[in-house]
Amino acid sequence: MDVRRHPTTTNHRGKPHQPKASDALPLPLYITNCIFFTLFFSVMYFLLLRWREKIRNSTPLHVVTISELAALLSLLASVIYLLGFFGIGFVQSFITKHSPDTWDVMDETNHHRFMLEEDSRCKPCGAALEQDERNIVKKHKNLVPQSPIQHNALFAEQAPEDTKEIVKSLITLTQSPTSEAWTAEDEEIVQSVVAGSTPSYALESKLGDCRRAAAIRREALQRLTGKSLEGLPLDGLDYASILGQCCEMPVGYVQIPVGIAGPLLLNGKEFMVPMATTEGCLVASTNRGCKAIYVSGGATSVLLRDGMTRAPVVRFASAERAAELKFFLEDPLNFETLALVFNKSSRFGRLQGIQCAIAGKNLYIRFSCSTGDAMGMNMVSKGVQNVLDFLQDDFPDMDVMGISGNFCSDKKPAAVNWIEGRGKSVVCEAIISEDVVKKVLKTNVAALVELNMLKNLAGSAIAGALGGFNAHASNIVSAVYIATGQDPAQNIESSHCITMMEAVNDGKDLHVSVTMPSIEVGTVGGGTQLASQSACLNLLGVKGASKEKPGSNARLLATIVAGSVLAGELSLMSALAAGQLVKSHMKYNRSTRDMTKLSS
Repeated sequence: MDVRRHPTTTNHRGKPHQPKASDALPLPLYITNCIFFTLFFSVMYFLLLRWREKIRNSTPLHVVTISELAALLSLLASVIYLLGFFGIGFVQSFITKHSPDTWDVMDETNHHRFMLEEDSRCKPCGAALEQDERNIVKKHKNLVPQSPIQHNALFAEQAPEDTKEIVKSLITLTQSPTSEAWTAEDEEIVQSVVAGSTPSYALESKLGDCRRAAAIRREALQRLTGKSLEGLPLDGLDYASILGQCCEMPVGYVQIPVGIAGPLLLNGKEFMVPMATTEGCLVASTNRGCKAIYVSGGATSVLLRDGMTRAPVVRFASAERAAELKFFLEDPLNFETLALVFNKSSRFGRLQGIQCAIAGKNLYIRFSCSTGDAMGMNMVSKGVQNVLDFLQDDFPDMDVMGISGNFCSDKKPAAVNWIEGRGKSVVCEAIISEDVVKKVLKTNVAALVELNMLKNLAGSAIAGALGGFNAHASNIVSAVYIATGQDPAQNIESSHCITMMEAVNDGKDLHVSVTMPSIEVGTVGGGTQLASQSACLNLLGVKGASKEKPGSNARLLATIVAGSVLAGELSLMSALAAGQLVKSHMKYNRSTRDMTKLSS
């Protein structure tokens, strides 16, 4: 981008070119900034070296040489310059710099014209009508559709012959994206995206307005596909909050209703559990389970283990060399050194253990570490990378094939997670009195115990289930995960659960428990920072990171998930034992709307 002084010119709107402060520079702005950046860091490095020598030689710091004095003046000058230009010119020079993979089809003049200059016209796209034409339209404004779903052809045909084309143009405007000011500039960008000149993924960085980028992308998508996105909301979401963190190339957001089950009495505390779901009966059923637990004195939950895992795969020329690294990593004498290397990647990530498995000349190394209140996948991955870099010194023939070798194992059903655990391992139990089983759950203890054995244990074994010795743990896990901003895909291993039921107190009462070895949750990072999900975490009292006990919020959330699963298992099994499942679903999980009318 050339920002040197040019003769006064007019832009595409006929306005005189407005001079900028950067026009006075003898060089392009981004080159000037690079020079001052280099000067700043070079001088700073030089002064630090000189001051370190003075400290070592006991030389007074205020005694400076000519070179040091010149360096100080250069440092001051570079600081003043960077403070004045970094926030404006430097960023602008790189944003508007010609890039072959973004705006490569358009020439630089047009690029600056519709991407950087503010559109000062008050007329919307397509409304460049002469004054007398606009007066005609005003006379026939009742012909313009008020709803975007109305057909423009009908209204255009009703208009007088001399105003048909004007009305059609105005109708097109009313069906443009529902933004506050859909400008000619926006229309140009939409056309550029449709034509393929402008990459859809680059809109946020080029426009600097995430909501506007989503609206333009949405309109371009509708034109490209010929399909309407009416019904998919656009407004109501902070698009800047998802940029670079939650979702790329957004065009709207999906609405999922959130219901509340509870109170869940767990470890002496009451929790109102948010559940985001579109399955009727799920919240009601879980709520009934919460009631049964509450009136029976509550449930107890215990955290057994807390450690996120990542398992890279490395390859050697021979199985013998792979075994040498395996023995090195599993030697307790080397663990402290490896832990120091691993732990420097984060304040909260602390290496807990290393487990190795060999397949020929390939070695799979499963690292386990604590991650504070974060779910921790990125944290453990950084620590693993540090260890791999360290090992390259002693094992230069080690070839890192991938940072993840599926021995972790993430977002896949795996026996290693079922046996060794991943994330938080939790067991939750409750004793439900005989009266509650009969009056609240509408069944009896003997029927529940027998059904649990036949369905959750024997039936799952016949099916060859892996971690699926339960009725519907994934239903509750998914609903709570979506409501609280967790990764829904990790429902796969997080729903590993075995539900146990047995009669106690001479067969009168029911002891029910769920054991879940791999609940993967966090209260910071990812979707937890979005407004809706953050509100649900706040409802549970686990929003953000715990300042007093790092990691305690995430651990509490894991126990709440287990307690909610316990309530859900108890209620569904009771419905099955009492033969109420079909009846309740027909009542609460059936739409009463006439779908034939909706489709038409």
